[in-house]
Amino acid sequence: MVKMILSGCNGKMGQVMARVLSMEDDMLVVAGVDVDPGKYENSFPVYSSLREASESMESAGTTADILVDFSHHAALDSLLDWGQRHKKPLLICTTGFTPEEKQRMVDASRKIPILHSSNMSLGVNLLLSLVEQAARSLGADFDVEIVEKHHNQKADAPSGTALMIAEAVNAALGGVLELEYGRYGKTAKRKQNEIGLHSVRGGSTVGEHEVLFAGQGEVVEISHSALSRDVFAYGAVRAARYLVEKGPGLYSMRDVIRQD
Repeated sequence: MVKMILSGCNGKMGQVMARVLSMEDDMLVVAGVDVDPGKYENSFPVYSSLREASESMESAGTTADILVDFSHHAALDSLLDWGQRHKKPLLICTTGFTPEEKQRMVDASRKIPILHSSNMSLGVNLLLSLVEQAARSLGADFDVEIVEKHHNQKADAPSGTALMIAEAVNAALGGVLELEYGRYGKTAKRKQNEIGLHSVRGGSTVGEHEVLFAGQGEVVEISHSALSRDVFAYGAVRAARYLVEKGPGLYSMRDVIRQD
C-alpha cells in the first residue's frame, strides 16, 4: 500500500485526484494539505501546511511514502524541504515555475527522487515524442505554430504544456528557434527561426493543444484533447507508482511511459 500526502487537495485537480485515488486498491491518502483546509469534507485529514500535517502524522505514528502536489508553484520550497527532511519522493504536477524554481528542483533531486511534469496526461507526453520526431524529419523548412485552448479560469498563458511542446521542438532542431507569443502589433513578416505560441481562453475547455508544421504546399498537424480532468489524475497515479521505486534523480512522465 502506497501512503500519500496530497498537496492542493481542495483545488479542482486535487479533488479529482482524491476521487480517482479512492478507487485504487494499492494507494491511500493519509493526509491532505490546502490553503483552505475546510473547503470540502474529505475522507482524510486536511491541514493548512505541510509542517502541521507532518507534526500531526508523527504524533499519530503515521508515515507517508510519497507527496503528490497539485497546488501552486509558490509552495515549492515547502515541498522540497519536506521531501529532503523525510527522504521521500515528490511528484510535482504544477505549472508556472520560474527558471530559478526549476533549478531548486534540480538541486534537490540530487538527494531525493522528484518527478515534475506540467501535464500528467499520458497522451500529451506521447504527443511530445511525436512532435520531436516530426521536427527532426521535417526540419527547418517547416514553420511551427502551437495553439493551446483552456477554460476561462486558467491564469497562466501560454500553458505549461505548450511550453513543453515548444521546448521539445526546439531541442529536436538544435535549440536555434525563438518563441513568439502571439503577433499583436507585429508588422514584419514571420521569421524562419521562430515558434509561434497562441493561447485561447473560454468556457470550460479542459485542455487542447495543436502543433502545426506548415511547409510549402502541405501542413502536418498533431493534436491532443483532454475530455476530462481525470486523465491527469490517471497519469499521476501511474507516475506515483513509478516514483516510489526510484532513487534520487529528476524524472519526467516520459520516463514513466518508457518504462511501461
